[in-house]
Amino acid sequence: MKTLKFKLYQHKRNRHLKRTINAAGVIYNHCIAIHRRYYRMFGKYLSCAKLQSHIAKLRKRNSFWQQVGSQAVQDICQRIDKAYQLFFKHNKKGVRPPGFKKVRKYKSFTLKQAGYKFLGGNRVKIGNRVYQFWKSREIEGTVKTLTIKRTNIGELFMIVVVDCGSTPEVNLTTDNIAGFDFGLKTFLTCSDGTKIESPQFLKQALNAIKRANRQHSRKIKGSSNRERARKDLARKHEYVTNQRRDWFWKLAHELTDKFDILCFETLNLKGMQRLWGRKISDLAFGEFLKILEWVAKKKNKLVIYIDQWYPSSKACSCCGNVLESLDLSVREWRCPSCQSINGRDDNAARNIQAVGASTVGIGDVRRAVVPAIAV
Repeated sequence: MKTLKFKLYQHKRNRHLKRTINAAGVIYNHCIAIHRRYYRMFGKYLSCAKLQSHIAKLRKRNSFWQQVGSQAVQDICQRIDKAYQLFFKHNKKGVRPPGFKKVRKYKSFTLKQAGYKFLGGNRVKIGNRVYQFWKSREIEGTVKTLTIKRTNIGELFMIVVVDCGSTPEVNLTTDNIAGFDFGLKTFLTCSDGTKIESPQFLKQALNAIKRANRQHSRKIKGSSNRERARKDLARKHEYVTNQRRDWFWKLAHELTDKFDILCFETLNLKGMQRLWGRKISDLAFGEFLKILEWVAKKKNKLVIYIDQWYPSSKACSCCGNVLESLDLSVREWRCPSCQSINGRDDNAARNIQAVGASTVGIGDVRRAVVPAIAV
């Protein structure tokens, strides 16, 4: 599966798509209300089939709801059903049930087999109207779903999911493998000694975002000036997001061109978020890994994750001795067994590389690693 994203041309007919998104938001809130009412009355969970049947009957009597295609309505019911299933399964872990959403903040609707048709060139027919989009690449494969998504500043994007067929198997006979350790000061430390610093785009734009936020809060609620200030603030956040994503794509291509197998440690992102907050949001480790996985799959490369609890920082990469404890403030330590000096991040990256190599069945790779300085 491959996901392609295209921006729709700005046109007055786009208001019909925005009205459809608003109608989808109304249907979504009505489905949530039905779920809650059904549980209060009968003490049972409402199945997805019953909900879809009930919404289909209501949709026939409501002209505003009919702007949303039948398959888009089914998709809304299925997403709500999936959210409730996750809540029932993981409610003890803090997962909350789906709740109401403001209609003006509702973002998208999805069409599956019907409701759209790709015409020649850069045109697509959605419903009874034809729209144009920036065709940055060819759409190859079988189209599975089409999603229209609205951003915070009112722009519309078309997200197409296509099935490209079977992907080639990954060749695991190469020794071109590297381990990577994430850090707060250094974004990535590679097992070959390379260090990659994060530009921290949110930190760079923080003062401008604060000024825009103050301007927005000073405007009268409901006024045109407040809406204009809101869009200005949203543009600044979107600019930071686009900068970060562009850097992630370029870095992912650079790493996959250099290495065939990339090893990472499984991260507890929620725990890190609680400890370091905005710093973790700015580094966005999770988003980078998703992009890297996609690029690696496209280039027939492999991304490996080792166990979260493996002591990569406390184990000596030269002799394998493991310390009982290692404080986070200690950035360099001497091994009591072989007396080698290990940098915390470099040592962790080499250990992650060794564990990843053993996972895929590659022989000892420590011969290709620069050894730690022995004293």
